[in-house]
Amino acid sequence: MIKPLLFSATIAGCLALTTVAQAGSAYDGSWDLLFVTQRGACDPTYNFAVNISNGIVTHPNLVRFSGYVARSGAVRASVTVHDKYASGSGRLASSSGRGTWSGHSGSARCSGYWTAQRN
Repeated sequence: MIKPLLFSATIAGCLALTTVAQAGSAYDGSWDLLFVTQRGACDPTYNFAVNISNGIVTHPNLVRFSGYVARSGAVRASVTVHDKYASGSGRLASSSGRGTWSGHSGSARCSGYWTAQRN
């Protein structure tokens, strides 16, 4: 079973693009995320917060987390915690966002969607 922290980071992460956003991203600030599992044996929901600064998405407690927001609002992120991995993508607007995520813990696989609200 994938731990909630992995999904938190993953989808909050759910945010990594091939190009890094320019300094002073329109999406900079604190965002609350809700992750919902639709498939697999993972926790049904998980909430956590991330910060976006200059288009880079961070989580204070995850070292192997990578996330980016493009100027268009397209986001992509991934996280690895021990043998667990998750990634996601989606889109942010001025005050909300939505996307999908998937991951695995060993051979167990899970997936679902995430939503975001700006603080």
